[in-house]
Amino acid sequence: MAMLPLPPTPFFGNKNRAFWRLQFLGWGGAMLLRAMSSLANAVPWSFLIIVIIATITGFSISLILSVIYRALINRLALITWGVTSIVLAIAVGLYAFIDSWVVSLYRANAQSSFTQLFLGVFYLDLTLLGAWSALYYAINFYIQVEEQNDQLLHLENQATSAQLAMLRYQLNPHFLFNTLNSISTLVLLKQTEPANAMLSRLSAFLRYTLINEPTGQVTVAQEVETLKLYLDIERMRFEERLRTRFDIEDQATHALMPSLLLQPLVENAIKYAVSVLEEGAEITVHADVIGSVLRIVVSDTGPGLEPGTDPAELFGQNHDQQRPGAVSTGVGLANIRDRLVQAYGENQRFDIATGPEGGLVVTIELPFEARAPKPAPARSVHPALNPAVAG
Repeated sequence: MAMLPLPPTPFFGNKNRAFWRLQFLGWGGAMLLRAMSSLANAVPWSFLIIVIIATITGFSISLILSVIYRALINRLALITWGVTSIVLAIAVGLYAFIDSWVVSLYRANAQSSFTQLFLGVFYLDLTLLGAWSALYYAINFYIQVEEQNDQLLHLENQATSAQLAMLRYQLNPHFLFNTLNSISTLVLLKQTEPANAMLSRLSAFLRYTLINEPTGQVTVAQEVETLKLYLDIERMRFEERLRTRFDIEDQATHALMPSLLLQPLVENAIKYAVSVLEEGAEITVHADVIGSVLRIVVSDTGPGLEPGTDPAELFGQNHDQQRPGAVSTGVGLANIRDRLVQAYGENQRFDIATGPEGGLVVTIELPFEARAPKPAPARSVHPALNPAVAG
């Protein structure tokens, strides 16, 4: 019969429960060891009562020590260890006194004096309480270090999530401004159908950006569908000058990637390839899986990089400093680079180069992670939109 898997629970996940477990286990083991030692020395069975009383006494004194140590553990080192030494000496003395008194009652006819009994058990009780004290501090210091590490890791995760969220929301506002201006122009020209269609696409695109978690992942298929929403809006501005082609391998459609990663790439291609050429340009999005790597390539047939430009220098350039027709990354491509570093560290690749036949080629490689395929939502095409969407 199959058993439901139970998640492992950390031993110190509940510190109070862990304390009592260790307390009973430790003192129970000490009692067993002392009893076996007594029996091995041919001591009468009745002496086990003395062992039980001594164990209960040590157990009780250790509970008092735990209260005192809990108040001392976060003090200055001098106070912690100084007071601990004094309290431990008093506790050992009390423990040895009670042990000696109980043994003297058991051996009423023995020739040993009370002082001899006291010194005889003092070293044993010092060993027990000393070891208990050392373990108490060691375990609690270990728990504090682990909690601090967990807090640090949590803060690092929060910082990473905040950074990813900031980068995800750092979309180029020119797209929104251009779209709203286009809608306004269509309204003034009383072209209500195209204006309504453009507004519907804009609404769907913005809804996607708000619904999806900024640090979440989507499949390549979902990312492409959202990208087509964006392209439908831009196609109403550029018409036949904006040509697109999608070449997505079947296995790659279910691969996971950060959401809205491709939109800045395509926006950059539209701004520096489509808009600057009278005949426009074609933008190609290719995705395939090579072993354990998802590779995404976004290319265009625009002017590409300036001759002699080092791609590594593009991320620090400003749009305003570029000559007309030259490719600039601006915020968009630098945004993608930072998001990839935040999400994957060194386990990713982001390259920018001029293609063999000109144009800009951006290559992204990510670790391949697949999600089970789900039915894709139907894309409703408004009659006013240009239906000629390649791919």
